[in-house]
Amino acid sequence: MRRFFLTLFLLVSLTVLGAGAFGLWWVNQPLKLPAPNVDLSIEPGSTPRAIAQAVAETGTAVEPQLLYWWFRFSGQDRQIRAGSYELERGITPRTLLNVLVRGEEATRSLVLVEGWNIRQVRAALAKADQLKPETVGLSDQALMEKLGRAGQHPEGRFFPDTYTYSKNSTDLALLQRAMRAMDRKLEAAWAARASDLPLKSADEALILASIVEKETGKASDRAQIASVFTNRLRVGMPLQTDPTVIYGLGTRFDGNLRKKDLQTDTPWNTYTRSGLPPTPIAMPGKAALLAAVQPAQGKSLYFVSRGDGTSQFSNSLDEHNAAVNRYQRNRQ
Repeated sequence: MRRFFLTLFLLVSLTVLGAGAFGLWWVNQPLKLPAPNVDLSIEPGSTPRAIAQAVAETGTAVEPQLLYWWFRFSGQDRQIRAGSYELERGITPRTLLNVLVRGEEATRSLVLVEGWNIRQVRAALAKADQLKPETVGLSDQALMEKLGRAGQHPEGRFFPDTYTYSKNSTDLALLQRAMRAMDRKLEAAWAARASDLPLKSADEALILASIVEKETGKASDRAQIASVFTNRLRVGMPLQTDPTVIYGLGTRFDGNLRKKDLQTDTPWNTYTRSGLPPTPIAMPGKAALLAAVQPAQGKSLYFVSRGDGTSQFSNSLDEHNAAVNRYQRNRQ
C-alpha cells in the first residue's frame, strides 16, 4: 500500500512539474496571428473568459480556455483594461497580458501645423488613419455647434500640436481636445499680456497672433513683427499685411498676389480696412500667442523680408522704401 501511494505521489508530482514546465514554455511562445497586425477590441465590463474568447475570435491560433487560465493564474485577470489594441507578430501570452494590463492601446498621431487654416485642418482630419469621420459633410458653422461653440468662427480656435488618439476615436473628439488646448494657451497668454497693449480682449490677441504666425519667417523676429502691428494699431495705421488679403481670397488665391487683390475689399483685407480683421486667419502656436501679448519694445512701423527668412525693420517710410529697394529690388 505504501508503495502504491509513493508511486501515485510521484506520478502526481511529475504531472504537476510537467504541466508547470509546459505552462512556462507556452506563455513565452509567440502566438500565431492571421496577419502581421491584428486588431483586438475589449469592451468595458468584459470578463477574463470573454477577453480570451475575443483574442481567439481575431483569428489568432490560441485555445481560449488555456488563455483564460493563464489570465487567472497570473492574478492579473481583473486588471485587464478595456480598449482598442493592436497585436503584432511575435507577441506571446505573457506580453499580451502585459499589454492588456497596462492598457497600451493602439494609437495613431496627427500633427496640426502652426499656421494652418481650418481648411487644412479638416483636410488632415479626413486623411487621418483610423479616425472616425464624424465631421465630414458638416459646415464650419455646424461643426462649431457640435463642439458647443455655436456662432463662433472656427479659424484659429484649435491649438497646433501633435495629438495621439486610439484607433476608432472620432475626429470630433480630437478637435475638442485641440480647442480646449487653445483655450488654455490663450488664457495663459492673455493673463501675461503687457500693460500697454492696444488690444481689448483675448480674442483680439488670438487674431493678432495668427497674423504674426503667418508673417514670421525667422523665430527671432517674431516679437518685433508683433511690435510693428501693435505700433500700427496704436497710431491708427492700417496693418496692410498680405496674409490677411490671401485669407480673404480663400480658394480664389492661386499663389500669386496681385495689385488688384490688395485693392479688392473683403472683411479680412487690411489694406482696405483699418484695425484687426474679424477673425484669426490661421492657427497660431504658443510663441506667436506670447509675441502678440508681449511684443518687443520699439518704434518700428514697417518690415520687409531680406530674402533669407529674416526681416528688416524700419521706423519711417523713407527707411522702409530704402530697405525694399535693397532687399526686394536689388538696388543699393
